Amino acid sequence: MTDYRRNFVPGGSFTVNLTDRRLQLLTEHIETLRLAFRETRARHPFTIDAMVVLPDHLHAVWTLPEGDTAFATRWRQIKSTFSRNLSSDEPISASRAAKGERGIWQRRYWEHTIRDEDDFARHIDYIHINPVKHGLVTRVRDWPYSSFHRMVRLGIYPEDSAGDIAELGGNFGERS
Repeated sequence: MTDYRRNFVPGGSFTVNLTDRRLQLLTEHIETLRLAFRETRARHPFTIDAMVVLPDHLHAVWTLPEGDTAFATRWRQIKSTFSRNLSSDEPISASRAAKGERGIWQRRYWEHTIRDEDDFARHIDYIHINPVKHGLVTRVRDWPYSSFHRMVRLGIYPEDSAGDIAELGGNFGERS
């Protein structure tokens, strides 16, 4: 088995994807995803510094309690809780079936260690602009599944942060 290296630090940035990127399970079942996060946070506390949920993937920056490095445990529980609460009609590969896994989530996730305050700010900005980048909305404020709205209420961002992408001339409409 491949030995994936993980950084053992109390903060990080993550991208988690569905196996089938054509599906829209995360936004279609947003309350189920929220439940998975609430249940996991009740057992294993962490702070969500920023997050955006798109139809087929999500981005998040988390901080764990001092001395706690169990990001993988948290992601495993979030994925498992979400999956258990959905009907099981997705195609499942033989290898997943043999391990008793569902076919909803990609097995791994992308992780980045936040290096400093500038890196932290860049990742949070990236998270909030992501729905615009993927062509889901033209303004950051128009995407409902984002911590951007909390940051506006806290006075961290102005409501018109990033403006209207059409006015900026950006070509963020391509999905990756």
